[in-house]
Formats: sequence, C-alpha cells, structure tokens
Amino acid sequence: MRVMKIIYAGTPEFAAVALQALHAAGHDIVLVLTQPDRPAGRGMQLQASPVKQFALDHHLPVAQPVSLKLDGKYPQVAQEAHDLLHAVQADVMVVAAYGLILPRSVLDIPKHGCINIHASLLPRWRGAAPIHRAIEAGDATTGVTIMQMEEGLDTGPMLSMQSLPIAANDTTGSLHDKLAALGADMIVATLARLQHGDLPATPQPEAGVTYAAKISKEEAQLDFALPAFELSRKIRAFNPFPGAVGIYDKVALKLWQSEVVPHSGKAAPGQVLRADAEGIVIACGSDALRVTLLQKPGGKRLSAREFLQGFALTGGSFTS
Repeated sequence: MRVMKIIYAGTPEFAAVALQALHAAGHDIVLVLTQPDRPAGRGMQLQASPVKQFALDHHLPVAQPVSLKLDGKYPQVAQEAHDLLHAVQADVMVVAAYGLILPRSVLDIPKHGCINIHASLLPRWRGAAPIHRAIEAGDATTGVTIMQMEEGLDTGPMLSMQSLPIAANDTTGSLHDKLAALGADMIVATLARLQHGDLPATPQPEAGVTYAAKISKEEAQLDFALPAFELSRKIRAFNPFPGAVGIYDKVALKLWQSEVVPHSGKAAPGQVLRADAEGIVIACGSDALRVTLLQKPGGKRLSAREFLQGFALTGGSFTS
C-alpha cells in the first residue's frame, strides 16, 4: 500500500476514531485541523478536542484556525491556513465532524479534494445532528456515507455507503460509538480504493432529502401531551446530550431511560400514575412512559429505586 499524505479535519470523538484508524493504517497525516480549544467541565477550563488530543499524543502537526473563509471575518487567519494547506501538498483531506465550513478555495487544494465521513445514509439527515435525528424519528436503520465534498451542505457525490440497524435500546451515545467504528473502517477502505483508482462517485438522489438540525437545549423539555412512543424516542435521542428534561414541582429532572407501557385511562398528560422500584409511570397523550433512570439537578444518574429514596414523587404531575 502506498502511503497517502492526508490532511485530517475533525473535532469530536467521532472524528478521533477515524483519525486513529488512518494513523494505524500507516498513512502520513501531514496536518490536523480541529476547532479551537473550548471551555468545558465544572471549572470551564480550556480543553483540547479529542482530535487534538490524539494528534498531540502522536506528534502530529495541529492547526486550529477560527475561519477558513478568505472573505470572512478573519481574512488573515484564513490566509495563513490556506498557505499551510498548500504547503503540505496533501493527496487528500479527510473531514469528519469538523465544525467549520470549507469554502471552494479549500476544497480544491488537495490533489484528490476533500472526502467526508457522514453518519447517515445520505441524502437522509444531511446536517449537524444525524444520529440524534435518526433515533428521534424512529428510523429502523442508519449508517455511514463517505462522500466527495462540494460547497453544498452534505450534498456531494457518494463514494461508499454502509447501513447499520438501530437497536430498540440504542441511544445517541451507543449508536455514535457503532457509527464511529464503522466510519473508521470505511474511510481506510475508501482510501485504499482511491489509491488503486477504483472509486466511482454516485450522485445523491434528489428524493428523500431530510435535514438534521443542530440539537438545542430548548428541545430537551418533554411535552407529555405527545404519545409515549415519541417521548421514549426523544429520551434515547437526547442521551447523552442535552438530556431529556421533565419538570416536576418546578424541578428539572433529567430522564435517561424509559419504556412505553399501555395505558388507556383518562389521566391528564404528565400525571404520575405510579412510582415504585420498577419505575415512574407517567401518563402521556397516548399510553404511558415508565422512566427507569433519572437524575435531579446536581446529582448523578440513579435507578428509579435509588432516586425515590431521596426524592418524594407520589401523585402530582410533570408539566407539559
């Protein structure tokens, strides 16, 4: 296998998994682009992204420009980044959840352009939060698409695609890990095909386009007037971020795990029907939701049994 000179652009753990795979495959990572360090944790100290942490641990060169747009707010920063991208003379740029828009001037720099690892079966769930949205929508399958990047939002021609079933108990966290591993394997295989000139590109179909908007914290509060099956999906989709929230007696409780239970009574949505060691059963627009793992502000995740030992929750209602 001929070693390829790769620029790698990515930021979160999803991207770090693929970077690790490319490094292990023996490719020459000539430059790593990642988002600037961000404040995180209780102390809000600046923290490097998972991609930067891997790069530093393996002595890979790192750049963290705030912009790549020559006509944007930071033209000098962007120009310096362009000069660096030209200087490394890369064969290809691999991009995974980078977080910055790549203008045409960047897409054209590497010999083989820029290739993206996207966690959905395109054209479904283009955009920022494909894993969350697939679970929230109740999709039975998802997957990874490797595509040639162009200026549109996840609109480029497809180079490779593999599907993956979404398990009934998958959360965004568990599905993320499966898709990250799949994407890592796929990008290594895709670059091997690129080296042999066997990488046809297929335009995305026009039918079936959906957009996966970024998840906002405002979405986290549950409306118990919705059917229980929709709320259960949201709880899984918002785990681990931002965490689904149910308001009980003005306290914002995070709900991490639940199951749908049949209920045909006339209880108002949000009413607590039962609270015991098996879970907290809450009436919904249709059927009911049994919450089995939850968390109060400042606390840790607890089973219903443990939670009820320190939080009285009998009768009453969750706010819809």
